[in-house]
Amino acid sequence: MGAQWKAKGREAAANAKGRVFTKLAREIMVAARAGIDPDMNPRLRAAMEQAKKASMPRDTVERAIKKGAGLDDAGVHYEKLIYEGFAPHRVPVIVECLTDNTNRTISNIRSLFRKGHLGAAGSVSWDFDHLGVIEATPQAAGADPELAAIEAGARDLEPAEHGATLFLTEPTELDAVARALPRYGFVVQSAQLTYRCKNPLRLGEAERAEVEAFLEAIDEDDDVQHVYAGLV
Repeated sequence: MGAQWKAKGREAAANAKGRVFTKLAREIMVAARAGIDPDMNPRLRAAMEQAKKASMPRDTVERAIKKGAGLDDAGVHYEKLIYEGFAPHRVPVIVECLTDNTNRTISNIRSLFRKGHLGAAGSVSWDFDHLGVIEATPQAAGADPELAAIEAGARDLEPAEHGATLFLTEPTELDAVARALPRYGFVVQSAQLTYRCKNPLRLGEAERAEVEAFLEAIDEDDDVQHVYAGLV
């Protein structure tokens, strides 16, 4: 489970959208360090696709690319940090951050984990699969997702909402599979790397609400890019 919470109210929704754009811009900046041509840079291409899906303005995307590639005077270097630990009720959590100030980030993360437990590297990642997930929809009736998965090189597939299919890949094969799927009748809606818990927990309503409040507080931190939790 990646953290996906719906903001309530117009102001909250606007704030949430602003946080999404900030996270996407950072991902684009980091990706652009490996080159500004999306055809030659799979990570940048994926980040730009996510930005397009989120309706991020094109000029904002272009500024992020220039900053990340050091093509203007406002270049910023972001470092990726990964934290592991437990939310309340021993729910395993992985937090991915991109930061230009590691001291600030670790201080914030420690504070946010006060109601849970911040663990060492490897303390919960053993219970997660790291994989690529591609959401794709058939271009026309009759497109065979199982055949597409085999031919494109996906390792597995799952049904998704509204007739879509989730194609699961090895992390290193995400871009290749995403590029191949259109040849077999599927339109790629999104492609991203993620963590999936092998043994997610099912909690009661009150316990789940407590865990979701904990995860939401982490997700709202400016340095946090993604939150993954072992929760059904």
